[in-house]
Amino acid sequence: MALVAYWMITAGLLGGLAAAIPGWIDWFAIQDGTRAKRIGLLHGLGNVTVLLLFAGSWWWRTDEPSYHPSTLALISAGLAFIILGMTGWVGGELVDRLGVGVDQSAHLNAPNSLSGKPATDIPVIDRPH
Repeated sequence: MALVAYWMITAGLLGGLAAAIPGWIDWFAIQDGTRAKRIGLLHGLGNVTVLLLFAGSWWWRTDEPSYHPSTLALISAGLAFIILGMTGWVGGELVDRLGVGVDQSAHLNAPNSLSGKPATDIPVIDRPH
């Protein structure tokens, strides 16, 4: 399991770095002086902290990733996991409460984003008479 954890942390670090790019772009698109801008900053800085803690955990495992990790590696990963839960909740707050990254015309019957149609297109639903 230690070896699996090592490679999962590796994948998570790569995914986190990739996710940071659109997150950074989205944050700059938020209007200054808003609650969303402050929450977005908290979300971003929290996720950078998570990446740094998991990077430390990964580093402390690199000598022999298949053996039991050091206490420092476990503590670092544990703290990262706790902070990740908080930043995930804050990210949900950005989308669900503050509407960051949500199409303004989104609705329950909006077409798939890959269809190329705007969210305002409402499909006709045949109802029995």
